[in-house]
Amino acid sequence: MARPKVTRVLKLSRTTRLLTASTLHGAAILAAALDTGCFGPADRRVLVVCDNAAVPEAGPALDALPGFERLRGRFDDVVSWNGTIAPFHPSGWSPRPDDVPLWERHLRLAWGLGDDEVELAVESVEVSPALAITEIFAGAPVDVYADGLTGYGPTRDKLDPLIGTRVRRLLHLDLVPGLEPLLLTEFGVEPLVVGTEGFLKVLGELADAAPAELPSVEAPALLLGQHLSAPGLITAAEEEELYLRMVRGAVALGHTRLVFAPHPAAPARRSPSMEAEAERLGAELTVLDTGTPPAPVLAEVLYERMRPALVVGCFSTALLTASAFYGLPVARVGTELLLDRLSPYENGERMPVTLVDTLLPELGDRAAVAERRPADGAEREVAALVAAVGFAMRPRLHPGLRPTAERYLSTRLTPVTWRYFKRRRLTSLGLPGGVPARFTFLSRSAAVRRAVRRARSLRRAVGR
Repeated sequence: MARPKVTRVLKLSRTTRLLTASTLHGAAILAAALDTGCFGPADRRVLVVCDNAAVPEAGPALDALPGFERLRGRFDDVVSWNGTIAPFHPSGWSPRPDDVPLWERHLRLAWGLGDDEVELAVESVEVSPALAITEIFAGAPVDVYADGLTGYGPTRDKLDPLIGTRVRRLLHLDLVPGLEPLLLTEFGVEPLVVGTEGFLKVLGELADAAPAELPSVEAPALLLGQHLSAPGLITAAEEEELYLRMVRGAVALGHTRLVFAPHPAAPARRSPSMEAEAERLGAELTVLDTGTPPAPVLAEVLYERMRPALVVGCFSTALLTASAFYGLPVARVGTELLLDRLSPYENGERMPVTLVDTLLPELGDRAAVAERRPADGAEREVAALVAAVGFAMRPRLHPGLRPTAERYLSTRLTPVTWRYFKRRRLTSLGLPGGVPARFTFLSRSAAVRRAVRRARSLRRAVGR
């Protein structure tokens, strides 16, 4: 008797890639990565937009910003993380371990994922909301993208190995050609450069869609505001003085048309004092007004629309995109102050400040700005410097960098490079440049500490 014929039906699973972005800059990087083939095929691509501002409701959502419509076509759907987890705040919430299966079921229903295989592409995987999403989809492979200079520094916080070992690649822009990021290398994550041409193409699309009311100023000096005093990096008075230094320095270099682009997250605009200073010096200052509440306009969009003759900033990633991607003259202001003030030493902004300080000219050095070289003219070993600073920031994550750090500190410490390190930090790690062991009792002396604090306060008072 013949056996009945059995027809087997092979069920093919679908793949959905969830890509998260909290800024237009991050969304542009993801769009460029998709355009240049950094991601494999997927049946569905969903952009998860997040707003990490203190009061997200006070500003426009990412997918409502000018220019976003030019990026939307790269994604099959756009969903809101804030709306999905409301009333929780994205930056302060993560699921309790026992609730992870419930949250995964909820997201699969809310976002129409069904039984799809999920892959993730997130930013800043060490903190929420990226960390929360990664924890909820516990079995999903993860790609991380760095949207700025922080990617060249070590991982900000110790990451759970159950998360870190799932990360396959680190996507990043080639902001410092030839330099590989330290981020996530403790897990053996391979870096992958997002093609510069693809990124510039996306930025060109955003520039075409930029608001028509952007100021029409021919070849201005573009002054970039940053979010400095609100998070406590420096005082409000010091930040205002920094912007005044930008005005004075740009005018001293012969620029009479200035445009100031305030940081959209800054709580206050410092344009009145800047405008008065520009007028006193015989220059015209235009303050970029993007409405109320402010809708962020990427600095790169301003490069495309204005073609500035000079870009001035503190340690913004946009300084490196101006220099490396657009070939624009750039200058830095205030990096020495930030290097002195950043605390603790492992502060995540230390590597961006270090790179900007070591790679770009100081605004007050006319020759260095004209020749597009660092102010001291020294040829520095950037990779070795990054390794030394990275080890000093996170020695337990990167013990293998100790020999490189020791070589650098033994041979490259100068009055200029000393500002990238702290003697107390080098002493605690037993590195060259620290206090010899026989003198370590001084650091425990209350009288010595009081004298040091008084000397520092006098130095700051004289500096003002």
